[in-house]
Amino acid sequence: MKLLIVVVLWAVAMAAHAQSVYKCTVDGKVSYSDAPCPAGAQAATLDAPAAPKADPAAVRDLKRQQKQASALEKARLKQQERDERESARAAQVAAVQRKKCDKLKLNKRWADEDARRASGQATEAARLRAHRAGEAMALECPR
Repeated sequence: MKLLIVVVLWAVAMAAHAQSVYKCTVDGKVSYSDAPCPAGAQAATLDAPAAPKADPAAVRDLKRQQKQASALEKARLKQQERDERESARAAQVAAVQRKKCDKLKLNKRWADEDARRASGQATEAARLRAHRAGEAMALECPR
């Protein structure tokens, strides 16, 4: 779209330049201007050649390039949205995993505390619970 605007502005500028050019000679000095010569100056009008007509092949090529650019932009935006959704999904999965690991670590810490405080026959059972809590934590939380 921007390219089309540039082409239109260029065409307008070229049309403005296609106006007459005045060659003025005053005291042997030659100057060129887009305004008529002052009084007392030798004047000659030079007609600038007309701007070339737009090449139909170039116009078709421009339209093709614009369509291609638009399609590429659509594809890029679609891929960006896909990437953002995937990133959000991965962040959610990671948060769930962290929460699960935190819970297992807490259970392990409590089981260790229970094993330290246990006495008599409950000591072995508390140690076994602490060991199993540690294994569960190691399985789910590899760090």
